[in-house]
Amino acid sequence: MLDHDQSKCQSLLGYLSDYVDGELDPELCSEIEQHLEGCHNCHIVVDTLRKTISLYHEILKDPADIPGGVRERLFRTLNLDDYTHH
Repeated sequence: MLDHDQSKCQSLLGYLSDYVDGELDPELCSEIEQHLEGCHNCHIVVDTLRKTISLYHEILKDPADIPGGVRERLFRTLNLDDYTHH
């Protein structure tokens, strides 16, 4: 898209976690959703974030299904070191 303003992408990145968690005010959510309709890259980022959160919740439900080393690396990457030894 020739008129795509990538500075908008940068300004919205800090809000994406709260957006995915449903913790933003409706006006900002609407602004993000409009941006996502026209920005394939940001859409991918949000989709990946949602999938990562979903996988994390699945790990918490039954951590025995995940090999210890994989689980520890994932938690360390997500800055969840406190949970690596549970």
